[in-house]
Amino acid sequence: MNYQSIREECCEANLALPKTGLVDLTFGNVSVLDADAGVFAIKPSGVDYAALRPEDMVVVDLDGQVVEGKLRYSSDTPTHRCLFLAFAAAGVRSVVHTHSRCAVAFAQAGREIPCLGTTHADHFYGPVPVTRKMTAEEINGQYEWETGQVIVERFQGINPMDVPAVLVNDHGPFVWNVSGAKAVEYAFALEVAADMALKTLSISPDQPPVDPVLLDKHFLRKHGKNAYYGQ
Repeated sequence: MNYQSIREECCEANLALPKTGLVDLTFGNVSVLDADAGVFAIKPSGVDYAALRPEDMVVVDLDGQVVEGKLRYSSDTPTHRCLFLAFAAAGVRSVVHTHSRCAVAFAQAGREIPCLGTTHADHFYGPVPVTRKMTAEEINGQYEWETGQVIVERFQGINPMDVPAVLVNDHGPFVWNVSGAKAVEYAFALEVAADMALKTLSISPDQPPVDPVLLDKHFLRKHGKNAYYGQ
């Protein structure tokens, strides 16, 4: 089969990451799913962003087998695969992992990112959750797959498209959406929200969450069934 379309979308999304300031060195990766074909494209491991080309993207099936590609896939590939298996039915087509600094600060502290205002509410329908700490058995076992599993566990009862991001405890953010471009956009929005939350909490450590009525208004006017924001 020809996987050029998802390779191009994946490459373009990966190239966008350093332009947003979300990644340092080669920290970070984007994957893009073709649900009908049962495969996804993902960034190769440790390759400098400036050198990436669509043909470098590695195509992997949902059983974890390489379908096309000459390079070694990202070490985070099993996490992406786990998330696609769990969330694709909700509309998730792309997953982004970064080590963006403000979001990582919350992850390292083991704290969710609270929804303190409308910028956050425009993108995430409530706080961005943090996972539990992984056990020694999980870390020493199939670590990257188990990382996905603790994310899926944390999202029991949460629509992944209402809150399309998570903080892995001690690690960092994973973000997802309907396309590579949209997933990168939301990874950037997550970092903005984390930065604003850090600054707000430094001024007002006991700042309460945004009023639920205002949260509903801002999220649902963009994402609800009667959304009217945007074109």
